Amino acid sequence: MRIAVDARFTRIDHHDGISRYGASLIEAVSRHASVLMLISDERQLALLPDLPWVKINSPLSPAELLVALRVNRYSPDVVVSPMQTMGSWGRQYPLILTLHDLIYYSNPTPPGFLPLPVRALWRLYHLAYWPQRLLLNRADVVATISETTRALMMRHRLTRRPVRIVGNAPQPGALVRDPDEAPAKSLLYMGSFMPYKNVETVIRGMEHLPGYTLHLLSRITPERRRELEALVPPGTDVVFHNGVSDEEYEDLLRTSTALVTLSRAEGYGLPMIEAMALGTPVVASDIPIFREVSGGAALLADPDSPKEFADAVLTLADPRRWRQVSEAGLRRAAEYSWDTSAVQLVEAAQEAVRQHQAGRSGR
Repeated sequence: MRIAVDARFTRIDHHDGISRYGASLIEAVSRHASVLMLISDERQLALLPDLPWVKINSPLSPAELLVALRVNRYSPDVVVSPMQTMGSWGRQYPLILTLHDLIYYSNPTPPGFLPLPVRALWRLYHLAYWPQRLLLNRADVVATISETTRALMMRHRLTRRPVRIVGNAPQPGALVRDPDEAPAKSLLYMGSFMPYKNVETVIRGMEHLPGYTLHLLSRITPERRRELEALVPPGTDVVFHNGVSDEEYEDLLRTSTALVTLSRAEGYGLPMIEAMALGTPVVASDIPIFREVSGGAALLADPDSPKEFADAVLTLADPRRWRQVSEAGLRRAAEYSWDTSAVQLVEAAQEAVRQHQAGRSGR
């Protein structure tokens, strides 16, 4: 089977969540099928596996409306997009679109990297569910990354198409931390600083964690940094890194007490599994997606309670408790792999072919 994968959401300098998901899935699927990568900028190749590729328009270009006419030329058996926005008018191939989450219906602020006109359309798009239905119903199969999101899609009747799980996973080959080495009194946050991420409650919780340092690892705008710095309790230690390399991230994970996140909504929460795969405990908000992904291996707290969050962290001061949570996380992370995700995608692709053929014969 020849699968064309839309890699145009790959970043050109460092991965974000969608970029890493797509690149990791492409590499894993290439061991099960022939893969053609669709890119829009040759600089994206630095973060992609060494596989055949073709360059087409940007997914943010008006030409996206007719992108299927361009893709038709390459005669793929199936086209897979890690997003749901890929143009499909005039396509002659089976199509899988991916919806990661429904976050932006309840949290309407669009990603800041999008151009202003696209951000405006993004807000309009998420004012109602019917635009999403129009897009998803143009696919043959819809993929998502969690049972939590699939249940929400069913609840809101977002598509008539089959919905299949193609999961996220930690990167393979990570060096597990030494369980006998006492952790540093440091906490890590990896993720954006959008309002629904609720970093404010993590910062307020530091008031109850004397002697601990909170490391905020991701890139941040000067305006957002000033907003959060104003919330830092006096006498507490909060470090804004404004971006770290993958190597720096792993080094910090292997020495810290815990990775922390009190997000109010997630499609998956990849940093949680990345931390667990190294043996680092996780303290997270008690929301459905984190209950699903952690499988009981994380310490969960009320996202509205800085004190409850801090109390969860303080239980890890007991070496026996820390080791217990670390080992539980390692076991849980071992249940996820990109190879499993690749098999899920190939099975979804086979189903998309059947759906596409049935649709044509019914016309």
